[in-house]
Amino acid sequence: MVSSSVSTFASLAPYLVSALLLFLLLEQLSYLVKKRNLPGPFLVPPIIGNVLALLRDPTSFWDKQSAMADNSVGLSANYLIGKFIVYVRDAELSNKIFANVRPDAFQLIGHPYGKKIFGDRSLIFMFGEEHKSVRRQVAPNFTRTPLSIYSSIQQTVILRHLRQWEENFSGGSQPVSMRQLIRELNLETSHTVFVGPYLDEEVKNSIRSDYNMFNRGTMALPIDLSGFAFGEARKAVSRLTNTMALCTRKSKAKMATGEHPTCLVDFWTHSIIAKTPPPPHSKDEEISCVLVDFLIAAQDASTSSLLWAVVLIESEPEVLRRVREEVGQIWSPESNTLITADQLAEMKYTRCVAREVLRYRTPASVVPHVAVSDFLLTESYTIPKGAVVFPSIYNASFQGFTEPDRFDPDRFSETRQEDQVFKRNFLAFGIGSHQCVGQRYALNQLVLFIAMFTSLLDFKRVRSDGCDEIVHCPTMSPKDGGMVFLSSRTVSST
Repeated sequence: MVSSSVSTFASLAPYLVSALLLFLLLEQLSYLVKKRNLPGPFLVPPIIGNVLALLRDPTSFWDKQSAMADNSVGLSANYLIGKFIVYVRDAELSNKIFANVRPDAFQLIGHPYGKKIFGDRSLIFMFGEEHKSVRRQVAPNFTRTPLSIYSSIQQTVILRHLRQWEENFSGGSQPVSMRQLIRELNLETSHTVFVGPYLDEEVKNSIRSDYNMFNRGTMALPIDLSGFAFGEARKAVSRLTNTMALCTRKSKAKMATGEHPTCLVDFWTHSIIAKTPPPPHSKDEEISCVLVDFLIAAQDASTSSLLWAVVLIESEPEVLRRVREEVGQIWSPESNTLITADQLAEMKYTRCVAREVLRYRTPASVVPHVAVSDFLLTESYTIPKGAVVFPSIYNASFQGFTEPDRFDPDRFSETRQEDQVFKRNFLAFGIGSHQCVGQRYALNQLVLFIAMFTSLLDFKRVRSDGCDEIVHCPTMSPKDGGMVFLSSRTVSST
């Protein structure tokens, strides 16, 4: 029997080898046909493409794609695990993609394997009237009254963490990595603002663990099996969705008793609880999917921005001086009060600093979309159906602006208004139908952190070779994680 099986395999081996070689040949030909005249590798590793290079060093991978796209076309090509990809360096072409997110052109996917990891009920994957309907329910949760409630929560969490940092690290002989500290601050801020009253410590720890699993999965091979990072990330998102659904259910019960909203999910459920029949997309599971989207969007992006704010402001003493001067005229940590909405609006220079941080080191360097059909992007190139397209927000941020390589908050002043002059290049919050609905909340988080951090603490960067190099984890971060010495700030500090 064994001898017969071996003999059969031996007789089939030439055909199997021939079939494999034919597959590999067709794969390369398909890549070259789709690539056409775009710059990019001439041949790619079979099946997996250049995904190992991407996972090993994302910064180097995207830098090379950008360098290849630095031509008259503004595009470059590559191949990742069976997917043909197009990198878009040119800001106008990126705008064209964002403006054509629709059923017959492009679909936002957030990750090359987005539907698998986020789930197909995510707001990311909605089109047309369904997408508009959900956004109509979500948008009122980020208006003035809710934002003022969120601001109080944000400040309370920020101050508690800053006081802990002051107590634990002030005057220490060892520098600390700001990335991990800020990450914990942001995670507590986001889940407290979104569903805070409905979480106990055990659930908070579970959210932290699940989010860490999700984060690792986004940077791993898309192997959807237990024990692999990607597979565990999918389970983590499912658990997060169940947690948010339970919070939604509790919020509906609370709002039904007539109590006032105290967090985002309360504002949402309060607006729908008395409507008969319930509006579309208002089931617990549907709301929870959007809440998970918010949690994911708020966490790493905000961590990146707050971390770069520390690094960039520390390297610009005049910027630091002006921030402290402005904030000091409005608010003081010794006042035992929180910053009001009116006071926050008065911090115009600090807000300019926050916006320049977002431009100079935009958290998400690329935003993946998939081509739903062939799309004529330029006169000479049509993006083929099924291609994953990566418009570069980072590259767009360094096009058009005055001296774009310079960190210059005054570019966003009322006199210069470069965010309006070069609106099509300032894409930190996206553009078009999927523009970030929570951008005012996110910007407030950054402004409040800058104001309070610089008022309460002195900080000195520990500089090392390559410390300012960008790494992706998955959003952009300085290579050293922002190593600084922290100390209590005295009144005489500059």
